[in-house]
Amino acid sequence: MKGNFQIIIMVVFIALAVFGILVFSGAIPIGGNTTPGSLGTVVLWGTIREQTIATPLEEFNNDNPTFVVKYVEKRVGSFDQDLLEALAGGAGPDMFFLPESLAFHYANKIFAIPYQSYPLASFKNNFAGAGEVFLTSKGILAIPISIDPLMMYYNRSILDANSVVASPVFWDEFVKLVPLITKKDDSNKIIKSAVALGHFSNITHAKDIVSALFMQGGNPIISEKDGIFSSSLNTPNSQYSLGSILKFYTDFADPNSAMYSWNKSFPNSSDAFSREDLAFYFGYASELRSLINKNPNQNFGIASFPQIRNANFKITSAHATGIALSSSSKNFNTAFLAAGLLSTGNFASKLNIALGLAPARRDLLKIKPTDAYSPIFYDSALYARGWLDPSPLDTDDIFRRMIEGVLSNSMTVQNAISDASSKLNLLLTR
Repeated sequence: MKGNFQIIIMVVFIALAVFGILVFSGAIPIGGNTTPGSLGTVVLWGTIREQTIATPLEEFNNDNPTFVVKYVEKRVGSFDQDLLEALAGGAGPDMFFLPESLAFHYANKIFAIPYQSYPLASFKNNFAGAGEVFLTSKGILAIPISIDPLMMYYNRSILDANSVVASPVFWDEFVKLVPLITKKDDSNKIIKSAVALGHFSNITHAKDIVSALFMQGGNPIISEKDGIFSSSLNTPNSQYSLGSILKFYTDFADPNSAMYSWNKSFPNSSDAFSREDLAFYFGYASELRSLINKNPNQNFGIASFPQIRNANFKITSAHATGIALSSSSKNFNTAFLAAGLLSTGNFASKLNIALGLAPARRDLLKIKPTDAYSPIFYDSALYARGWLDPSPLDTDDIFRRMIEGVLSNSMTVQNAISDASSKLNLLLTR
């Protein structure tokens, strides 16, 4: 009798695994003519505004009548604490939108989907590379739904005034433009800047920009083996040393460098760009609307993040968001199926259009909206990458100290990187 019971359990698990693979891959839908609501209600938490998600979610529930997904909006500032308290008390949601910045923090509170239920090859075939930040040796921490790639915004009027026909594609082109566009007075004080690079404190997304440069050099920043995470910053790379990349970055803040274009006297780089005192600004796709609102009359364009010429691959930084399954869900099977369906088709497509983001699924990235900017966002999302940040505030401090150590000449570039790597390892082993 016991043997028969074990066989039945195994058969059921295999059936669910196969069914789950088909659902996540988009090969089959669920719903149809089965009894409405028969699979119950599952609760989804997130910080997306309810009015933004309401219509796509209503359509999703109508298309999948066998269950109901109920959304609960949480404030950005209290989301982390609210979720921790709810999960600790066993009253948390069945699933929640998980930004990659919190994935490491919640790794032990998430049901990691095993690769037996969702094979790694299927995941990589279905999702763009930025979604791989949710992959661990133990399973999948979240099903990717959105990608927010780091872009290059540029002031068309400034480029036109300097006879620059097109925005630069490669870093060597970019470097040549810096002394042409940067304007200084007789005392070498910068009046108009080509680009905000070199410092940390007054550069929006400084950590993400440096991360993109490091990843372009072939360094993943964080690596994992057998469930153990460690810093890759001290791992040698035969083609590009991180020391030379870090020096390239800090040279933009060195008054003795031909690339000098930024210092601490400037306001935040986002504000400087909107004031039209900055020609190039590295910001995320999701910032488009806020930049338009800050200066509706500004004549700016958007291009992809510059790349290394003749490199074998393209990379930019990205923020990825996925749907994570709570390990304490009371209706886990329905949550599992709902998460797969939410990342597929109309819901993911319409939600990302409403948010100004790119979808994480490769098949959805092929269907580009016809507005002026989405196509370039979608293209960048295909080669965007992220890393599993153990604590964004702490890693901000690590990157700040690394950059400031070089600028103050208190550390060599290599010592600064080694110090950052050691501190990052301490965070990863907490």
